[in-house]
Amino acid sequence: IGNTVLHILVLQPNKTFACHMYSLILSYDRKKEGPGSLELIPNNEGLTPFKLAGVEGNTVMFQYLMQKRKHNLWSFGPLTTVLYDLTEIDSWAEDQSFLELIVSTKKREARQILDLTPVKELVSLKWNMYGRPYFCFLALFYILYMVCFTMCCVYRPLKPRIGNKTSSRDNTIYIQKMLQESYMTYEDELRLVGELITVIGAVVILILEIPDILRVGAAKYFGQTILGGPFHIIVITYACMILVTMVMRLTSTTGEVVPMSFALVLGWCNVMYFARGFQMLGPFTIMIQKMIFGDLMRFCWLMAVVILGFASAFYIIFQTENPENLGQFYNYPMSLFTTFELFLTIIDGPANYDVDLPFMYSVVYFAFAIIATLLMLNLLIAMMGDTHWRVAHERDELWRAQVVATTVMLERKLPRCLWPRSGICGREYGLGDRWYLRVEDRVDPNKHKVMRYTEAFKAQDRDNYDKGLEKMEINRNILYKKELSALSLSRSTSRTSSHRGWEILRHNT
Repeated sequence: IGNTVLHILVLQPNKTFACHMYSLILSYDRKKEGPGSLELIPNNEGLTPFKLAGVEGNTVMFQYLMQKRKHNLWSFGPLTTVLYDLTEIDSWAEDQSFLELIVSTKKREARQILDLTPVKELVSLKWNMYGRPYFCFLALFYILYMVCFTMCCVYRPLKPRIGNKTSSRDNTIYIQKMLQESYMTYEDELRLVGELITVIGAVVILILEIPDILRVGAAKYFGQTILGGPFHIIVITYACMILVTMVMRLTSTTGEVVPMSFALVLGWCNVMYFARGFQMLGPFTIMIQKMIFGDLMRFCWLMAVVILGFASAFYIIFQTENPENLGQFYNYPMSLFTTFELFLTIIDGPANYDVDLPFMYSVVYFAFAIIATLLMLNLLIAMMGDTHWRVAHERDELWRAQVVATTVMLERKLPRCLWPRSGICGREYGLGDRWYLRVEDRVDPNKHKVMRYTEAFKAQDRDNYDKGLEKMEINRNILYKKELSALSLSRSTSRTSSHRGWEILRHNT
C-alpha cells in the first residue's frame, strides 16, 4: 500500500504537497535501504517511483529525489564536491534503463530531465569518453563496408547477349552469368571476398537488431524517431535484400538487379543515421524524418490520385497515335512514369512539332499544370515550412535525446571490457557497493544578496508606478497637456531612481 501511494504521489499536480507526503511515508518505512525499501518496489509496468518521475517528466519530484541521494563530499569557499547515487540512473547494469525510458517516452517534459544534474553530467561523461569515439569508428567502418558492397555490385558477373532482339525498343546488350561462370578469374575471386564480407555484414545486422525488437516491441522500436525507428527499418530491409540477392546468385535466378538496386539505395540512405553523432548534422536528420513521415506521407496520397487520373487521360489520348513520333505515353506504365516526372517538373511537356498533337492533349495538360505545379507543389512547400517552424523549436532538444539513445545503444552492444562502468564505487568513501558520480559545483556567495537587490528594485518600480496612477486619478479633470507633462515627469523620476538602483546592482554583481 505504501509503495502504491508513493507512485500516486509522483503523479500529483501539487508538487510541494507530494514531496512532503513522500517524505512522511518514507519516515514510517523501517527498511531505509535494501531490496525491501518502498522506493525500490516496481509497479506493474516495472517502474519504481524514481523511474516513474522521469517517464512522466516530473522534474520537481526528480530533483527532490536526487537531493535525497546526494552526499556532500567537501566544500571549500564557493566550490562544493557532491557524490550523486547512480542507482537506477546508470544504464550499465539495468535491464530497463532510466535513460532509455526518458528518450522513448512521448512526453516532451521528460526530455527536460536530460538537462538536470546528474543526468546531464553522466551522459556527457559517457558520450565524450566512449560514445563519440566508438560511434565515429562505427560510421567509418559502415562507410567502408558500403563501398565494398558497391564495388561488388558495379563489377557483378555479366556476359554479352547472344540472342536476337525481341523489339525495336530492346536495348539490352549484357545479361547475368550463371553461377558456374561467375567465379573463374582472379578478379572474380577478389569480388567473391567482397561478397562474403557483404553477406557476413548483413547477417551481423540481423543478429544485432532482432533481439532489440523482441525486447522493446516492434511498434515502439520502429515508431520512435529518437530511437532511430525509420533507420532500423531501412537497415533491416537492406540486410534482407542482401540475403535475397545471395539466394538468387546461388540458384542462378535472373533478376538479381532488383534486390541489389534496393539494397544499394537503402544501404547508402542509412549513412544519414550516423549524422546524429554530430551537432551540425544531427538536427537536420530529425527535420528530414519529421517531413518524410509527416507531410510527405500525407501529400503522397493526394499526388497518387492526381497522377492516376491524368496519366489515364494522357494514355487514352495517345492510344491511337504512332509511338515512334511521341513515345512518352506509348503504354500505361510509361504514362504513369511520365506523368510523375511532369508533376515534379523534372521534364517539360512532351511535344513533337513535326507532327500534329491531339487537341485534348493541350486542354488536359493545361489543367494538369495548374493543379499540379501551381497548387499542389506550393501546398507541399507550405506544409514543410510549417513543420520546419514547429520542429526548429525543439530540434536541439531532440538531438540531445538522440545522443542519449545512441549512447545507451552502444553501451548495450559493446562488450563490457570496451565500456567500463562510469562513476566511483562507494566503497572508497565508505558508502557501500553503490556507484556514485562526482560533480563539482560552484556556489556564488552573493547570489542571494543580488536576488534581494533585484526584488527590492522591482518593488520600488512598482511603487513609483502606483504613485503615478494615483496622481493621474487625482488630476483627471486637468487639461490634457498638463496631465501629459506630469505623467512624463513621473516616468522620468521613476526611471532615474530605477537607473540608480540598477547601477548599484551591476556594480555589486
